[in-house]
Amino acid sequence: MNLRNIAIIAHVDHGKTTLVDKMLVAGQLFGDHETPGELIMDNNDLERERGITILAKNAAFWYKGTKINVIDTPGHADFGGEVERVLNMADGVLLLVDAFEGPMPQTRFVLQKAVELGLKPIVVINKVDKENCTPSEVQDAVFDLMYSLGASEDQLNFPTLFGSAKQGWMSKDWRQPTENITPLLDAILEFIPEPKVESGSPQMLITSLDYSNYIGRIAIGRVQRGSLKVGQQLALVKKDGSVVKQSVRGLYLFEGLSKVKAEEVQAGDICAVQGIENFEIGDTLADPENPEALPSIAIDEPTMSMLFTINDSPFFGQEGKYVTSRHIKERLEKELEKNLALRVEETGTTDSWRVYGRGVLHLSILIETMRREGYELQIGQPQVILKRIDGKLHEPVEEMNIDVPEAYSGTAIDLVTRKKGQLKSMEPKGDRVLLKFEIPSRGIIGLRSNLLTTTGGEAIVTHRFIEFQPYKGEMPRRQNGSMIAMETGKAIPYSIFNLQERGRFFIEPNQDIYEGQIVGENSKPGDLTVNLTKTKKLTNVRASGSDDKIKLTPPVRFSLEEALEYIMEDEYVEVTPASIRLRKIHLKEHDRKRATKKTVEMAE
Repeated sequence: MNLRNIAIIAHVDHGKTTLVDKMLVAGQLFGDHETPGELIMDNNDLERERGITILAKNAAFWYKGTKINVIDTPGHADFGGEVERVLNMADGVLLLVDAFEGPMPQTRFVLQKAVELGLKPIVVINKVDKENCTPSEVQDAVFDLMYSLGASEDQLNFPTLFGSAKQGWMSKDWRQPTENITPLLDAILEFIPEPKVESGSPQMLITSLDYSNYIGRIAIGRVQRGSLKVGQQLALVKKDGSVVKQSVRGLYLFEGLSKVKAEEVQAGDICAVQGIENFEIGDTLADPENPEALPSIAIDEPTMSMLFTINDSPFFGQEGKYVTSRHIKERLEKELEKNLALRVEETGTTDSWRVYGRGVLHLSILIETMRREGYELQIGQPQVILKRIDGKLHEPVEEMNIDVPEAYSGTAIDLVTRKKGQLKSMEPKGDRVLLKFEIPSRGIIGLRSNLLTTTGGEAIVTHRFIEFQPYKGEMPRRQNGSMIAMETGKAIPYSIFNLQERGRFFIEPNQDIYEGQIVGENSKPGDLTVNLTKTKKLTNVRASGSDDKIKLTPPVRFSLEEALEYIMEDEYVEVTPASIRLRKIHLKEHDRKRATKKTVEMAE
């Protein structure tokens, strides 16, 4: 059977998902098979809103009698665990680059893995319809990047196509637009090799998984050798070398964005296998008589943890459907079925869990998803995972890229170096500068909001984990204290107005607040307890001008990630389907004083 397996690599928002959609449509127009399924690659609401791919997905279409399996990879380094596994299923990659921005840091991360695996690339320079774009310079930059990553002669001799996925055309020359994207499909058939297959007993590495409420966990991978049949007996070879007998209850192939049932799957094709129990990513399905394991794949380790706990604020249960510890525990267990870089640990109490992930984005995507499903919960300050290596304390370190206007470069460098960041290089890009740093993961928490504030919202920040390095020592924390509500009630505009000079507020006038809620940021160090429910004293004497409308500064609005990065260790983010609130862990002032005293005594 004519077959091609291809993975798509691109930075966030470079048009990857749009291109896959266009390829699926083209498969319908020019193929000889009906491709079922809705043509929307990012089928998760959050993915569509943020314009990022979180989970790697499979799709397939037919073109000129050849089946093309397309694997969409995440572009964000927090989802790097997805990337490596996905590339194991491919024989070539489409490297998609924006004609204006050129290769970006997270493109480099995935491309490096592809080069190491010896995959043949086709370079697609997208968005050539953008103003001021430089397709030829971008092509040279891609060559330089591939060379610096140690690409082979064959990999460096890559074909390049130019076009606009949005407008639906691809061409070998960006100055000569075509009518459709068939030049790209022809290039896939010409340059991407057919899968190398061996005859013999069946063998398949489980590289991904799916979950269905009806049939449970489904193993996904590429059949490396032999063929799989429904009802066949197989051996599941675990990473530790143990072997368990299993039987195939169902097989599915990818068509469009759907899965279709199959009786048999030949070597080289990507399929989903139903009926395999207790498997993990990296296990091998093999012949029961002579079980041979394929080389396993490692999954990226977590670098950050957060405490998840039930919502016990005075407003609990008012906005959410699922509020008990049982609900949250079941939901986290369900997430573990398919979210591979996630770990969940019991804390010793029945109503809180320590959840480990790849970064603030990775964990905030989970929290945001739970929130939309109707859950209420509270999250503690993100904690970086420290390790002892050869008796010395090590911490995760990341490569951080900040793209800022030249005028703000000094401010950005100052902010990052204060957080133990080291400047590695500066590249001018017109009137902007690309700054490259190495910085401990601890330093990134809370840094993004500071950078955006000081650069007037102009900074573009990306970062990816590199390695564990020796601990860099203590780090400056948020200087400003919190403004904390003294009483439960409505926030009176008059009270907010009188306190405006003491700091900035996070709440709207007339919003319901509760005792212990963080209503703003104190402009000085140290927490400040304020009474916002106090109304104006009324007299029967009318002073001139006192009834003029009071002017209130608009409150600061936090996204979930910003809120998580903002809080201190004695604070929680309260998350409900309708609200994100900040609060102190101890709502009553005397409890906070007692906890502070206890912490000081323990430190002594």
